[in-house]
Amino acid sequence: MRSEFLLEDGIVFLNHGSYGATPRVVLAAQDAWRARMERQPVHFMSRVLPEALREAAGVLAGFLGVSGDDLVFVENATAGVNAVMRGATLGPGDEVLTTDHAYPAIRNVLGLVCRESGATLVEAALPFPLSGDDQVVASVAAALSPRTRLAVFDHVTSETATVLPIAALAALCRSRGVPLLVDGAHAPGMLDLDIAAVGADWYVGNAHKWLFAPKGCGFLWAARLRQPGLHPPVVSHGLDQGFTAEFDWVGTRDPSAWLTVRDAIAFLDGLGPNGLGAAAVRAHNNDLAAEAATLLSAAWGSEAGSPAAMRGAMATVRLPLSGTTPEDAARLHDRLIDEHGIEVPVLALGGSLWVRISAQVYNEIEDYARLAQAVAKMN
Repeated sequence: MRSEFLLEDGIVFLNHGSYGATPRVVLAAQDAWRARMERQPVHFMSRVLPEALREAAGVLAGFLGVSGDDLVFVENATAGVNAVMRGATLGPGDEVLTTDHAYPAIRNVLGLVCRESGATLVEAALPFPLSGDDQVVASVAAALSPRTRLAVFDHVTSETATVLPIAALAALCRSRGVPLLVDGAHAPGMLDLDIAAVGADWYVGNAHKWLFAPKGCGFLWAARLRQPGLHPPVVSHGLDQGFTAEFDWVGTRDPSAWLTVRDAIAFLDGLGPNGLGAAAVRAHNNDLAAEAATLLSAAWGSEAGSPAAMRGAMATVRLPLSGTTPEDAARLHDRLIDEHGIEVPVLALGGSLWVRISAQVYNEIEDYARLAQAVAKMN
């Protein structure tokens, strides 16, 4: 499968989770949209794009189990979180709840909104390593209070590569009357995702990670009752004309990444034996990540950061090397790529260094064996 991508020869790429990797056929479709746009820009922007964008939104929404009328495109999940948070009504004494496993950029958004409104950002402390879903639910339940006005949780944590029990967390929030925003940056394509079944009020995600779309293809889904008053981070001509109208046009930008989401899904659906497509890819990637985590843990005499039942196509594994700081992690990352040709994130978590591996269709178990050997030679 590696020949389907533009990945550089000689590099072991174990970091699909950061930015994804777009297949050649999807990039070709994106180029075709760009060429069509440039042949007659005014006609394209005013007469072609509105319908094409809604059609693409409908395709993606269908893949995610929701209606296209409730889904809009944004550049990335962080932009979607910004849209929701900038419209939140908060004041002194109010609390916004997240976890200490939240993505740093999202934590920054929450912190800024709380700072400007006088609200307080509360982080439910999750153990790490984790042993089960009950730990997550119990920690969140203990952190919810009568002052909690909004909760923001990852579906798949970025740094610790853990699939949180999001449906259970959503049910818990509903029982306390707390609206829930889910950061699903890693979920589409990695998990069997049905957004409607999650039970959240808002859900943001990326199609440019595990769904094979080009960079800059994110989305925001909002429940109908949450759409009034929800505005894009950049306000433009569509102000107060409705949810989709506001987000579909926020000024001149390149929409080609969004318009190729159909091609990305088609590529995913075309993979796997007997046309099993997305389900086969998910099973392959998840099984490979689990096998790789076992291999690395055994080779290093260490452990994974969460049990296999709480992982998808990524896993964190403790490194058998000294170091406790982000600077230590950065130096090790650079040595792995510069000296061994291995691209993999290295993280400083809980006083130890960890690697976060990803598994995608272009990876093989030998890639992780090479990582195990490279680390074994280091000191």
